[in-house]
Amino acid sequence: MFDTSGLPFEWFVGLRYFKSRRGSGFLSIITLISILGVAVGVAALIVVLAVMNGFQSDLKEKILGITSHIVVQSFNGRIENYPSVIQKIEKIEGVATAVPFVYLQGLMSANGRVSGVVVRGIDSKVAENIPQLESRLLLGSFGQLNSTSPVVILGSELAKNLNVNVHDYVNLIVPSGRITPMGTIPRSVSFQVIGLFQSGMYQYDQSLAFIDLATAQKIAGLKNSVMGIEVRLKDPDDAKRTARLLIRKLDYKFWIRTWMQMNRNLFSALKLEKTVMFIILTLIVFVAAFNIVSSLIMLVINKTKDIAILKAMGATSKSIKKLFMLTGFLIGFSGTIIGLVGGFILCALLKRYHFIELPKDIYYISTLPVRVELLDVVAISASALIISLIATIYPANQAAKMNPVEALRYE
Repeated sequence: MFDTSGLPFEWFVGLRYFKSRRGSGFLSIITLISILGVAVGVAALIVVLAVMNGFQSDLKEKILGITSHIVVQSFNGRIENYPSVIQKIEKIEGVATAVPFVYLQGLMSANGRVSGVVVRGIDSKVAENIPQLESRLLLGSFGQLNSTSPVVILGSELAKNLNVNVHDYVNLIVPSGRITPMGTIPRSVSFQVIGLFQSGMYQYDQSLAFIDLATAQKIAGLKNSVMGIEVRLKDPDDAKRTARLLIRKLDYKFWIRTWMQMNRNLFSALKLEKTVMFIILTLIVFVAAFNIVSSLIMLVINKTKDIAILKAMGATSKSIKKLFMLTGFLIGFSGTIIGLVGGFILCALLKRYHFIELPKDIYYISTLPVRVELLDVVAISASALIISLIATIYPANQAAKMNPVEALRYE
């Protein structure tokens, strides 16, 4: 009886109520406001989370461009027979390269200026074949570190602080290990600058320098040992699994850290900020849900006679509840679709035309990075639809409880 045009009764009536009808202009305006409210909330969530994903992805790329995915260090501070350890590491599935390193902390001086520095001694022959490292160089090459005289590659900000450029000389001052009653005697080594790098991370660019591994071993007095081994993976996100394999492979003799552990505070803060922004912006959808409630309550009042007639014709309370919930859900669904389309369009425009500019000297990026992730889109869509559906429960229940005799008493 209620099946019209191949649609179930609830769908047929719900779609008619959802459409703008003559004589219900005010009700249509409220419905339109409800749809736009949901759309604005969804679009805002899409854009904001896409920008935050872009920042996180860009930050991750910059960090992994200059640091390793996994660091292997010995509990006694040095690895004696490191070539054999590297062979074991490189046999593990997913490992791209394993590079020995030596870290030195000290002061670097030039032109009457002094700056604190972390000097990283690496195997220049291996480093020049790592694209992530080579791509960060502004001038020079890691292969040039294998020189007969002491040479160094400086971070761009460190070079600015010391007012030096390529071919200039800098002095590295480090503790020599010799202790006297007056304290530790410092050791000074002169280096020629052969290159500059820019990672995009200020803390790296203003305090990090690269020298050849053999030179660093000599300065640190390590002879044929190293302080650790840096491991790069084919997939950085596979670091946790590979770290567990390394622990078993190396017989628990080494201290192993992943890039997630070394940058835990930074990425935890970004994750927390993203979660908070999601919760805050979801409030826009909640506000739109109140509009859906208002719209449906007014629709129920406006359709009192229709409800009474439908019940008199045999429609059950369950069917009446279902059709009004469907009407409200269609409002939320329409708003969600419009919001998704609008959010995607805004993200595409931001990515292509760069409307918003950032100070490059602070952020090292001139525009907002945008990256839309499928999981975020699914979470946003599901949240908007669930909130919209919950908003329909009270008005739909009120319509279902309506007594047809009372509704038609004064008609």
